[in-house]
Amino acid sequence: MRFILGSVFIVLCSPLFAADWEKVTDNLAKKEKAGYGGLCGITIDHSNGHIYLNVSDKGIYRSTDQGSSFSLFSNEVKGRTEWPGCMMLDPTGKTKRLVAALVYGSPILMGDSEGKKWNVLDKKSSHVDWCAINWTGLDSKFILAFKHESNGMILLSNDAGQSFTEIGKGFSSAWVFDNKTAVAMQAKTKEQPEPKIMRTTDAGKSWTPVANFTTPALPQWRDGKLYWIVDGGAIITTANKGETWDKLSETKEGKFGPMFGKSSSHLLVLGKTGILESIDEGKTWNKPIPLPADLKGWSSLTWFDYDPINDALYVMKMGSELYRMKRK
Repeated sequence: MRFILGSVFIVLCSPLFAADWEKVTDNLAKKEKAGYGGLCGITIDHSNGHIYLNVSDKGIYRSTDQGSSFSLFSNEVKGRTEWPGCMMLDPTGKTKRLVAALVYGSPILMGDSEGKKWNVLDKKSSHVDWCAINWTGLDSKFILAFKHESNGMILLSNDAGQSFTEIGKGFSSAWVFDNKTAVAMQAKTKEQPEPKIMRTTDAGKSWTPVANFTTPALPQWRDGKLYWIVDGGAIITTANKGETWDKLSETKEGKFGPMFGKSSSHLLVLGKTGILESIDEGKTWNKPIPLPADLKGWSSLTWFDYDPINDALYVMKMGSELYRMKRK
């Protein structure tokens, strides 16, 4: 087991965004007669700024004009998403694949950003908080999914979601690198007072501890590196499929992210008191940009994303409206 601690220097700088949030949606959930939860989560296509918004029980709605209007994109994704990051576009940018894991409604769905075709996975993947798939290959044989309210149970598939088996409880988040390699974060519990990052190189048959961290947040991928915000707010990274980990930065209050700008040096992190920004890969951070007052602070169901094409932040919480903030 090897972990590298780098020196981290934090300076709080003035925010670079405007002072006010704009409400992008206007009673969209009510107008569309959404189910419980209303607006449940977003993801943004970083190549063109298109917004994909889950409306509970109605499907995914899309905006191609920075939120000025939304139209039904797909009614196949019925039910609701909840966990930030459970609806995701291909982070490698090599395909237009879109994956949605629903807490209530359909099993996991795999489609694309044009909504032309959806592949519904095995019914055992219903009622899950999130899933992790192999983005490096089109077959995506190796899949991990997190069962909702099941004491940290992770499901595993090695046949592209045609079947799933239970691999054990006590986990919190995960990432799949290829059809053999993945990492899964253990949750801190009474039975696991010192949780670890567990790694497999044989598609889940065996797991080995590689570092001592825990977090419920899903990690983020950029330019051959995986970034993970762990409890305590630190950002850790790996460039060798989770074999070793470096500490990139100490945000102290980070909860989700980082999202990226046009380079991997531009980081945006959702924290307890707002959104932090760094333009030097986490060496220095701006003062937190407060969240919209209607959100009443951060919660585990707070979603945020960044549109690098139009230089705009988006944030919402399940049940709230969607808000946008543009650069000054």
